[in-house]
Parts: sequence; C-alpha cells; structure tokens
Amino acid sequence: MTLDVAAVQEALRAHGLDAWLLYDFQGSNPVSYRMAGMAGSGHLATRRWFYLIPAAGEPRALVHAIERYNLDHLPGSKTVYAGREQLQTGLGTLLKGVARVAMEYSPNCAIPYVSRVDAGTIELVRGLGAEVVSSGDLIQQFDASWNDAAVATHRQASAALYRIKDRAFESVTRRLRDGVPTTEFDIQQQMVGWFADEGLVAESAPCVSAQENAGNPHYLASATEHRIIRKNELVLLDLWGKLATPGAVYADITWIGFVGTEIPERITQAFAAICGARDAAVSVVQDAARAGRDIRGFEADRAARKVLQDAGFGDAILHRTGHSLGENVHGNGAHLDDYETHDERRLLPGSGFTIEPGLYFKDFGVRTEINMVWTGAGPEVTGPRQASIVTLV
Repeated sequence: MTLDVAAVQEALRAHGLDAWLLYDFQGSNPVSYRMAGMAGSGHLATRRWFYLIPAAGEPRALVHAIERYNLDHLPGSKTVYAGREQLQTGLGTLLKGVARVAMEYSPNCAIPYVSRVDAGTIELVRGLGAEVVSSGDLIQQFDASWNDAAVATHRQASAALYRIKDRAFESVTRRLRDGVPTTEFDIQQQMVGWFADEGLVAESAPCVSAQENAGNPHYLASATEHRIIRKNELVLLDLWGKLATPGAVYADITWIGFVGTEIPERITQAFAAICGARDAAVSVVQDAARAGRDIRGFEADRAARKVLQDAGFGDAILHRTGHSLGENVHGNGAHLDDYETHDERRLLPGSGFTIEPGLYFKDFGVRTEINMVWTGAGPEVTGPRQASIVTLV
C-alpha cells in the first residue's frame, strides 16, 4: 500500500491526536508493517523500527544501523540507533512534543485484533511522557478500507464461490444418487480443484461438515480425519477465497444442505432462527446508514443475537456474528461482535464484512454466512441469502 501522509494527518487532527506511532519488531505488528509499505519489500526486518506521523509537520523514523535503509521509501527525517541507550534517546526525541499518540493498542485487550504492540513497548512510550490511545479507528480508515478495484475483486470472488457451492451440492446429490461412497474429504478436494479453475486462492481448504461435524464451527476435514456423508444428514459448506492478484480481497460464504426431503424439525427451526438473525443484522446496518448515524460492530451483533436468544437458542451460540474482510479472510476492520469482544469500532464506508450467525449442538450445527460491502450506494449484500435448506436428492 502507499502511505498517504496528508490524509493520515488530517485524520489525526479530526481525532484530536498528536501523532500515530507505527512500530514493528520482526513482523509482530502486521498493521504497521503494511502501513509502512514493508510487506513484500524484500527488506530484512530483524530489529525494532518506529515511524511517527505527526498531526502536523514532517514524519520521523527511528531505525537500526544494520537496517538503516528499510524506511527510506517513506517521507520524512531519519534517526539511526544501534545500542539500547541510543534507542531510548532516539525514541524520546521522536516523541518530543507528543502528548497523545495512537498505537496498535486496545485497553484491557478488549479488541485483540487491534492489540499488536507488546505491553513493554507501550510502557516504554508512556515512560517517555506520551499518553497511548488506540489506533483502532485509524486502522479502519487506512488499513481496512477498500477502493473500487478491491470491491470489484470481492464481487468476482463472491460469484465464483457461489458457483463452487452449487457444484459441490450437485456432486453430493449425484454421487449419493448413484451409490458412490462419498466423504467430506472427497467433496472438499473437488472444491479445491474448482478453486484453481476459478483462479481463487485461500488460506486453507474449504470446510465440508456432515451432521455432528457441523456442530464444530472450525471442523476441517483432512485425508486422515473425515467421515462419510450419508442420506438424511445435514451438510454444511463454508468456503472463502480471493483472486490471485495483488490487492484482491476475500469473499466468504456458508450454506446448508440436507441429503433427503424430510428435514427434521429441530434443524428447520434452528435454520429459521439463524436466517432471522442474519436479516436483523443486515437491517440494523442498512437502517443506520440511511439515517446517517454511526453503526458499531457490537450493535449489529446484538441485533442478531437477540433473535437467536428470543427463539430459545442462547445456549447454542459459540461465536460472534461476523468479521471484517480484507486481503486476509479475517480483516483488520470492525467485527460484528459483542460476544467474544465488545467491538466499538464503527462500520465505515469502504469496508467489507461477513454476517454469519450460527447455532451448534452435539448432533448438528447450522450457519448462514453472507458478505456486506459499504459502497457509495450504502451497505449492500453482495450475494444471495439462503432462504431454505437445499435438499440434496
């Protein structure tokens, strides 16, 4: 990414901050690493570096002597250190005149996706007289916002995932109709081949989960751990991917099928509840956008979970309602979460995220997952919403 210093400085002034201090040690802070344009740079980064962007004036870098050129592609001045005393002195000079500084920090680790800077470094900065505040909203704006080209890659990936989903369900139907023994792993590996056909890449193979395995949200079939898919069983498909091009962002969907026509009432009731929860989250986001008011991640999660709790399924909830999407399937923007964390970050124009309420039991699990992208036209769902369980017969 290209760092727009002027835009960052404008945002700092809007947030009442004196500076944003980017810091990394051996890749420990992927946000700073990307913001500083270090990803894919080919530079070794084995020592600590700091890059301070003030609300006004010239940025300032602090780099180790053996890696003194790593930040030369960024604007501003540079101080070189070698020993620990020079590091301490150099950081003090870097922070001179800075009262409130943003870093990748979350009080009490309330949002662990933001807390990338270790406690010792936070103590070091505080010891030099600066108040450290969370950079969460800055990350939203500068590391989790999609341009038009990124949105286009998401739409292409989404369309491909829906095609692969259809092919997978068709394969299960055909193989069982023909009496061909079929495992979760068989279908998963077919899907891996279709990913390649569609030009998609992913961080792992897709999830194909039958019956009780669908009750484990992160079950992943393998060559040694899988089961046969049988008649009168539920099949859950969770698949995510992006185009194999620089700057492409992910799409991520989940659909449910049933190998038979007589779907048990427990499954249909649970499925109806998650669809209602999903639609409630979509509505609260879109209603807020139309009204011109902020909508925060925890609010969308609350709206979805209320539907599940009101339906009597509160004990079957195991995870948040949704997550940010980006160049990684779990992006750096706001998550729809008031369950695992209390995510107070705003859902912003230019962001993409999932809505995926699920319910999990010992003998089965259900989840529906869609994606939303907030474009100039407002927040929109970028693919079909599953309205009924697909019958695989």
